[in-house]
Amino acid sequence: MATSATNPAAALGDITRFAEMRKRLLFLVGALIVYRIGTFIPVPGIDAAKFAAFFSTQNGTLLGMFNMFSGGALQRFSIFALNVMPYITASIIVQMASMVYPPWNQIRKDGESGRRKLMQYTRYGTVGLAAFQGFGAALAIQNSGSNLVPNPGPQFLFVATISITTGTLFVMWLGEQITERGIGNGITMIIVAGIIAGLPRAIGNTLEMVRTGEMNALVVALIVVVVGLVTLFCVFVERAQRKIQVNYAKRQVGRRMMQGQSTHLPFKLNMAGVIPPIFASSLLVFPATIAQFFGNSPNPNVIQQTLQKIAAILNYGQPLHVVLFGLLVVGFAFFYVALVYDARDTAENLKKAGAFIPGIRPGLQTGEYLDKVLTRLTLWGGLYIMAVCLLPEIIRMVNPAIPFQFGGTSLLIIVVGVMDFVAQLQSHMMSQQYEGLMKKASLRGIGAKK
Repeated sequence: MATSATNPAAALGDITRFAEMRKRLLFLVGALIVYRIGTFIPVPGIDAAKFAAFFSTQNGTLLGMFNMFSGGALQRFSIFALNVMPYITASIIVQMASMVYPPWNQIRKDGESGRRKLMQYTRYGTVGLAAFQGFGAALAIQNSGSNLVPNPGPQFLFVATISITTGTLFVMWLGEQITERGIGNGITMIIVAGIIAGLPRAIGNTLEMVRTGEMNALVVALIVVVVGLVTLFCVFVERAQRKIQVNYAKRQVGRRMMQGQSTHLPFKLNMAGVIPPIFASSLLVFPATIAQFFGNSPNPNVIQQTLQKIAAILNYGQPLHVVLFGLLVVGFAFFYVALVYDARDTAENLKKAGAFIPGIRPGLQTGEYLDKVLTRLTLWGGLYIMAVCLLPEIIRMVNPAIPFQFGGTSLLIIVVGVMDFVAQLQSHMMSQQYEGLMKKASLRGIGAKK
């Protein structure tokens, strides 16, 4: 009787477990569908046809890169044109301030309550940055000289700024909801969805080039091989870890003597993730974009001529752009790792827990050792990110006809985002499987008592 009573309960537990996973997956899909719909809602007051014609001349430029991150929203000057870039910028600024500003540094150490407080500051910063960047984009389009705005003036600037700011805040909220109620990091999943949405068009354009003879089929086959090898390389490096052995001395807990244990601290080779290329791209986009917009005039003056030269020098594929992008990627890798990980705090926590690294004295020397290990890992991680991001750009410098979506930055974001999604999916399944086993054990105990 106990077995027959347990089987229906086990089946019910399996149904409940899969229902929870299905609910999370459906929420993720629904949220991404809402996001994609929003990328097709244009800002009021824009001549969509003229703007699409204008943007068709910007393929392979910095605007094309920013359009890739926005999932095509910039191409239509949608209310989601800025996507999550203001949120990413604000979060990095808040994290930097929490390291150097003593009151915020104390808030950061307050655990969950401090994290929520800093998140609130990040949201405020997102509002300010979105309003500033939205107003700048609307003003630049109004002054572009291409008649993209039928009725220019303060009313258009106000409506466009409010629309873009509201759209950015909605995307930020949607990303937070995906993180909480879906699977995966919401901000990363939104960026990945935007990049993947542009791949079918890029593949179609490539096949059309092959059909018309503009591109050799062997070149396309070579691109496929290179993309496959780079993807495998990214997966291999993203899974690579540096494990530092940590031993725990014997200690007495109450009346019990706990034996010494041995474990390890895992450090990923790429601890910065996809933040360095995203932040480096956004940093390079705005100066060149502003220079391109304000310098666009049929009869340019001296200032506009200077802005045109700056836009041409910083344009995507130019040697200076490649060099600056590589340096910024490595620099932001060190910057971000220094923000999110403090080796000396880890050393103090190990010392308080009675743990030590073999051959290294606890305390200051442990912190210096961990800092040295992190520096070496970050250097190789930054060089890895730089190589992956610049290899396709160098190939495009040789052959500009290669679709922009095949860039290394987009490939790295997709690989890291998908790996994070799979890891969280497995984590949810393992946790729910553990809960199911606990329920089965309790039901068996009740059946045995009966």
